[in-house]
Amino acid sequence: MKSSEKSIAEKLLKVKAVKLQPNNPFVWASGWNSPIYCDNRKTLSYPAIRNYIKVELIRTIIDLYPDVEVIAGVATGAIAQGAMVADELGLPFVYVRSSPKDHGLENLIEGDLKPKQKVVIIEDLISTGGSSLKAVEAIRKDGSEVLGMVAIFTYGFALADEKFKNAKVKLTALSNYDAVLTEALATNYIAEKDVETLKEWRQNPSVWKK
Repeated sequence: MKSSEKSIAEKLLKVKAVKLQPNNPFVWASGWNSPIYCDNRKTLSYPAIRNYIKVELIRTIIDLYPDVEVIAGVATGAIAQGAMVADELGLPFVYVRSSPKDHGLENLIEGDLKPKQKVVIIEDLISTGGSSLKAVEAIRKDGSEVLGMVAIFTYGFALADEKFKNAKVKLTALSNYDAVLTEALATNYIAEKDVETLKEWRQNPSVWKK
């Protein structure tokens, strides 16, 4: 029986939520050249995969954070899954914007989050960790406790690991870059010769060029 991280890697590749192009790299918004592109929102269009991810998120939260009181999603990628998880658990849901709304109440956190509530944050993707940890900071400043963060996928950058450690945030990801590479190789999505290139990129992605 496949582990959860391998099963999710397989599903992400199947619906092209994760794409690997070591010979024709993508350019991220940050300007980085990258042989991989991840858009987990694609999984929302596939009910069986969407539900599988929801169940795995719930299982992880129940196992690690049984005293959770509120589920928070990071906008925009984790709003849908976060709301579905909260609904299944019968818990309140809020989401955290990347920046305050520029009109009305100028909210950064949308929903009714009360001080001292215990929150688990759901994120769709962890890259450098910057935007994810901004959500943690917003919830902490609002007076609530962040128990931890559960993400669908992480690239596993050392930079991100260090940031989460410094921020004292426990991060758990359902799947990861290594699992995707293993699955991609097993299904002939990539060739053996591509693996070294893909591993080199993760070591120093900000300066990597094909």
